[in-house]
Amino acid sequence: MLLNCYQEELLEAGCDEAGRGCLAGPVFAAAVILPKDFVAGELTDSKMLKHSQREQLRHIIEKEALAWAVASVDNEEIDRINILNASFLAMHRAIEKLSIAPKYLSIDGNRFKAYPEIPHSCIIKGDGKYLNIAAASILAKTYRDEYMVKIGEEYPLYQWHQNKGYPTIAHRTASLELGLTPYHRKSFTVSHPQLDLFAL
Repeated sequence: MLLNCYQEELLEAGCDEAGRGCLAGPVFAAAVILPKDFVAGELTDSKMLKHSQREQLRHIIEKEALAWAVASVDNEEIDRINILNASFLAMHRAIEKLSIAPKYLSIDGNRFKAYPEIPHSCIIKGDGKYLNIAAASILAKTYRDEYMVKIGEEYPLYQWHQNKGYPTIAHRTASLELGLTPYHRKSFTVSHPQLDLFAL
Protein backbone atom coordinates (compact mmCIF):
# COMPACT_ATOMS: atom_id res chain seq x y z
CA MET A 1 0.00 0.00 0.00
CA LEU A 2 1.35 3.40 -0.99
CA LEU A 3 1.85 6.12 1.61
CA ASN A 4 0.30 9.54 0.96
CA CYS A 5 3.61 11.44 0.99
CA TYR A 6 7.25 11.19 2.01
CA GLN A 7 6.95 13.39 5.12
CA GLU A 8 3.98 14.96 6.89
CA GLU A 9 5.38 17.99 8.65
CA LEU A 10 5.42 20.28 5.58
CA LEU A 11 3.01 20.69 2.66
CA GLU A 12 4.48 18.39 0.05
CA ALA A 13 4.29 18.14 -3.72
CA GLY A 14 5.15 14.90 -5.49
CA CYS A 15 6.99 15.28 -8.81
CA ASP A 16 7.66 12.94 -11.71
CA GLU A 17 8.45 13.08 -15.42
CA ALA A 18 7.53 11.11 -18.54
CA GLY A 19 9.28 10.66 -21.86
CA ARG A 20 12.89 10.82 -20.80
CA GLY A 21 13.96 7.82 -22.89
CA CYS A 22 12.12 8.78 -26.08
CA LEU A 23 13.60 9.58 -29.48
CA ALA A 24 10.95 12.18 -30.25
CA GLY A 25 8.70 14.70 -28.56
CA PRO A 26 8.99 16.69 -25.34
CA VAL A 27 9.67 15.49 -21.83
CA PHE A 28 6.66 16.19 -19.60
CA ALA A 29 6.59 16.59 -15.82
CA ALA A 30 3.90 17.03 -13.21
CA ALA A 31 3.71 18.24 -9.63
CA VAL A 32 0.82 17.23 -7.36
CA ILE A 33 -0.24 18.18 -3.84
CA LEU A 34 -2.77 15.71 -2.45
CA PRO A 35 -5.07 16.08 0.55
CA LYS A 36 -4.10 13.95 3.53
CA ASP A 37 -7.19 11.79 3.18
CA PHE A 38 -6.77 11.11 -0.54
CA VAL A 39 -7.78 7.58 -1.54
CA ALA A 40 -7.57 6.01 -5.00
CA GLY A 41 -7.41 2.23 -4.91
CA GLU A 42 -5.62 1.66 -8.24
CA LEU A 43 -3.16 4.53 -7.96
CA THR A 44 0.43 3.39 -8.43
CA ASP A 45 3.32 3.82 -10.86
CA SER A 46 1.72 4.80 -14.20
CA LYS A 47 3.80 2.20 -16.05
CA MET A 48 1.99 -0.54 -14.12
CA LEU A 49 -1.47 0.57 -15.25
CA LYS A 50 -3.57 0.21 -18.39
CA HIS A 51 -4.42 3.26 -20.49
CA SER A 52 -8.05 3.21 -19.28
CA GLN A 53 -6.93 3.09 -15.64
CA ARG A 54 -4.58 6.02 -16.13
CA GLU A 55 -7.29 8.10 -17.78
CA GLN A 56 -9.75 7.37 -14.99
CA LEU A 57 -7.17 8.21 -12.32
CA ARG A 58 -6.22 11.43 -14.10
CA HIS A 59 -9.77 12.73 -13.70
CA ILE A 60 -9.82 11.77 -10.02
CA ILE A 61 -6.45 13.43 -9.37
CA GLU A 62 -7.41 16.63 -11.18
CA LYS A 63 -10.67 16.81 -9.27
CA GLU A 64 -9.42 15.97 -5.78
CA ALA A 65 -5.84 17.27 -5.60
CA LEU A 66 -5.24 20.43 -3.59
CA ALA A 67 -3.12 21.61 -6.51
CA TRP A 68 -1.62 20.08 -9.65
CA ALA A 69 0.31 21.27 -12.69
CA VAL A 70 1.86 19.83 -15.83
CA ALA A 71 4.71 21.33 -17.86
CA SER A 72 7.05 20.27 -20.66
CA VAL A 73 10.38 20.92 -22.35
CA ASP A 74 10.40 20.41 -26.13
CA ASN A 75 12.84 18.41 -28.23
CA GLU A 76 14.85 21.45 -29.37
CA GLU A 77 15.43 22.54 -25.79
CA ILE A 78 16.34 18.96 -24.86
CA ASP A 79 19.01 19.02 -27.57
CA ARG A 80 20.41 22.28 -26.20
CA ILE A 81 20.61 21.42 -22.49
CA ASN A 82 20.51 17.55 -22.51
CA ILE A 83 17.72 15.28 -21.35
CA LEU A 84 18.70 15.18 -17.67
CA ASN A 85 18.64 18.97 -17.33
CA ALA A 86 15.47 19.09 -19.42
CA SER A 87 13.76 16.68 -17.00
CA PHE A 88 14.73 18.88 -14.06
CA LEU A 89 13.55 21.99 -15.92
CA ALA A 90 10.18 20.41 -16.75
CA MET A 91 9.68 19.60 -13.05
CA HIS A 92 10.69 23.15 -12.06
CA ARG A 93 8.16 24.53 -14.53
CA ALA A 94 5.42 22.31 -13.12
CA ILE A 95 6.26 23.39 -9.56
CA GLU A 96 6.14 27.05 -10.64
CA LYS A 97 2.64 26.55 -12.05
CA LEU A 98 1.14 25.13 -8.84
CA SER A 99 -1.66 27.29 -7.45
CA ILE A 100 -0.45 26.49 -3.91
CA ALA A 101 3.25 26.81 -3.10
CA PRO A 102 4.61 23.59 -1.57
CA LYS A 103 7.05 23.62 1.32
CA TYR A 104 8.65 20.28 0.45
CA LEU A 105 9.21 18.26 -2.74
CA SER A 106 9.37 14.50 -3.18
CA ILE A 107 11.07 13.64 -6.46
CA ASP A 108 10.91 10.34 -8.31
CA GLY A 109 14.43 9.16 -9.09
CA ASN A 110 17.91 9.57 -7.67
CA ARG A 111 18.86 13.07 -8.91
CA PHE A 112 17.32 16.54 -8.96
CA LYS A 113 18.45 20.12 -9.35
CA ALA A 114 17.27 21.85 -6.17
CA TYR A 115 14.32 24.16 -6.58
CA PRO A 116 14.99 27.56 -4.94
CA GLU A 117 14.13 27.67 -1.23
CA ILE A 118 12.18 24.39 -1.17
CA PRO A 119 13.86 21.31 0.37
CA HIS A 120 13.47 18.01 -1.46
CA SER A 121 14.13 14.29 -1.27
CA CYS A 122 14.87 12.01 -4.20
CA ILE A 123 13.17 8.63 -3.94
CA ILE A 124 14.17 5.78 -6.24
CA LYS A 125 10.99 4.18 -7.63
CA GLY A 126 9.03 6.75 -5.64
CA ASP A 127 6.05 6.40 -7.98
CA GLY A 128 5.53 2.96 -6.52
CA LYS A 129 5.87 4.13 -2.91
CA TYR A 130 4.05 7.47 -2.49
CA LEU A 131 0.66 8.54 -3.76
CA ASN A 132 1.68 12.10 -4.59
CA ILE A 133 4.53 10.92 -6.82
CA ALA A 134 2.31 8.26 -8.39
CA ALA A 135 -0.29 10.95 -9.10
CA ALA A 136 2.38 13.08 -10.76
CA SER A 137 3.47 10.11 -12.86
CA ILE A 138 -0.14 9.61 -14.03
CA LEU A 139 -0.53 13.24 -15.09
CA ALA A 140 2.87 13.45 -16.79
CA LYS A 141 2.26 10.20 -18.66
CA THR A 142 -1.31 10.91 -19.80
CA TYR A 143 -0.62 14.48 -20.90
CA ARG A 144 2.46 13.40 -22.82
CA ASP A 145 0.68 10.45 -24.45
CA GLU A 146 -2.12 12.79 -25.54
CA TYR A 147 0.40 15.17 -27.07
CA MET A 148 2.25 12.39 -28.92
CA VAL A 149 -0.97 11.02 -30.41
CA LYS A 150 -1.81 14.52 -31.65
CA ILE A 151 1.54 15.19 -33.35
CA GLY A 152 1.55 11.59 -34.57
CA GLU A 153 -1.28 12.52 -36.93
CA GLU A 154 1.28 14.62 -38.85
CA TYR A 155 3.72 11.71 -39.15
CA PRO A 156 1.68 8.47 -39.05
CA LEU A 157 4.48 6.25 -40.38
CA TYR A 158 6.43 6.65 -37.13
CA GLN A 159 3.52 5.10 -35.17
CA TRP A 160 3.64 7.60 -32.30
CA HIS A 161 0.01 6.79 -31.53
CA GLN A 162 1.34 3.43 -30.34
CA ASN A 163 4.96 3.93 -29.26
CA LYS A 164 4.60 7.55 -28.00
CA GLY A 165 8.09 8.33 -29.30
CA TYR A 166 9.89 5.51 -27.50
CA PRO A 167 12.55 3.60 -29.50
CA THR A 168 10.54 0.61 -30.64
CA ILE A 169 11.76 -1.33 -33.67
CA ALA A 170 9.01 0.24 -35.82
CA HIS A 171 9.94 3.76 -34.72
CA ARG A 172 13.66 3.25 -35.25
CA THR A 173 13.07 1.64 -38.65
CA ALA A 174 10.97 4.60 -39.79
CA SER A 175 13.52 7.07 -38.43
CA LEU A 176 16.38 5.40 -40.33
CA GLU A 177 14.45 4.90 -43.57
CA LEU A 178 12.48 8.17 -43.68
CA GLY A 179 14.76 10.45 -41.66
CA LEU A 180 14.06 12.52 -38.59
CA THR A 181 11.05 14.81 -38.18
CA PRO A 182 11.08 18.28 -36.62
CA TYR A 183 9.89 16.60 -33.41
CA HIS A 184 12.87 14.26 -33.10
CA ARG A 185 15.66 14.81 -30.58
CA LYS A 186 18.67 15.28 -32.84
CA SER A 187 21.10 14.65 -29.97
CA PHE A 188 19.75 11.11 -29.50
CA THR A 189 21.26 8.18 -31.42
CA VAL A 190 18.90 5.95 -33.36
CA SER A 191 20.31 2.44 -33.08
CA HIS A 192 19.76 -0.03 -35.90
CA PRO A 193 16.61 -2.14 -35.30
CA GLN A 194 18.43 -5.40 -36.12
CA LEU A 195 20.75 -4.92 -33.15
CA ASP A 196 17.93 -5.79 -30.76
CA LEU A 197 16.05 -9.03 -30.36
CA PHE A 198 12.98 -7.30 -28.97
CA ALA A 199 11.21 -3.95 -29.06
CA LEU A 200 11.98 -1.67 -26.16
